[in-house]
Amino acid sequence: MAEVLIVTDSPHIFDEVRAAVEGPGINLRWARKGASVVPALQEAAADLVISDLQVGAMGGYAIAMDIALEASSGRLDPVPVLLLLDRRDDVFLARRIGVAGWLVKPLDPLRTAAAVRALLAGGQYRDQTLELPDGLMPV
Repeated sequence: MAEVLIVTDSPHIFDEVRAAVEGPGINLRWARKGASVVPALQEAAADLVISDLQVGAMGGYAIAMDIALEASSGRLDPVPVLLLLDRRDDVFLARRIGVAGWLVKPLDPLRTAAAVRALLAGGQYRDQTLELPDGLMPV
């Protein structure tokens, strides 16, 4: 049974992700505050953390870095993080902090399910939906 922790303070985002990924073999948990993620992972390990970019006072980037720092110090088992980004420009920081994957909103069930499958299988997922062809720059 795969354990997936969804981090968002938005019931709408939680419902979107849940609808796309719930099913046999997946147990979903919900953290509504960024500061509660590490304690939740210490209490019960997860195979994947899916974090919204905007989560109250501690956003997705800080959550991902907090998980990585705790894992690097041995206080937490490593866990891949899938960030739910608000816009294409957020991809730059997602790459810099080294998350396992990202999706750019608006979410759709097919991309969300594909990202979760890839990360649970030990891979990565890079949403390319809004990427420009090589050589072109956004205006």
